[in-house]
Amino acid sequence: MKRIHVAIVEDDRDFRDLLQAGIKGDPRIVVIATFPTGDRFLAELEHLDADVVVMDINMPGTSGIDCVSQAKPRKPAMQFLMSTVFENPTYIFQALCAGATGYLVKSAPAADLIAAVHDIHSGGSPMSPAIARAVVASFQGAPAPSMEEALLTAKEREVVDGLASGLMYKEIAHKLDVNISTVRTHVRSIYDKLQVHSRGDAIKRMYPGRG
Repeated sequence: MKRIHVAIVEDDRDFRDLLQAGIKGDPRIVVIATFPTGDRFLAELEHLDADVVVMDINMPGTSGIDCVSQAKPRKPAMQFLMSTVFENPTYIFQALCAGATGYLVKSAPAADLIAAVHDIHSGGSPMSPAIARAVVASFQGAPAPSMEEALLTAKEREVVDGLASGLMYKEIAHKLDVNISTVRTHVRSIYDKLQVHSRGDAIKRMYPGRG
């Protein structure tokens, strides 16, 4: 029986060990290498004989997305399973465009990790329903929804519209008929989902060219 060769690229040592331990639960899979950074992975890519790479997205130095875009042309048969703290359609869509095959949420149990590795190796593409719909729509020629729009709730999009219009929190609260603490809660959620830290960055992410 030929086992699936897996490499892990993850800067968090504890989580890297956790991933490796989870994969060991399946005798059909073997971890042949682990890397603490994307730069180390790229440096050793030429001699790496991995079928599937579990790739962290957010790492110091070269990001997981940049790793995939650089590695895929050099190793076209290598499959990339992106690892992320939570489902962020923006980053996952960018990773898929770079050449990744699917995603894995870091909170997923070991059974899901094993299933995803087998799925990718057999030609599947595990990914969130929202991203799957966007990818399918793009192939069908239909306008795919913005990843940012898919990520935010309707109320959060209204709050971003208010921010983009230059409104203060109290003005947004009055416009939406909610209290100001609710607006602050929405803003924190927006920043978290879009992975930004300011009004300007949120506006730029939602409306490129503005902010």
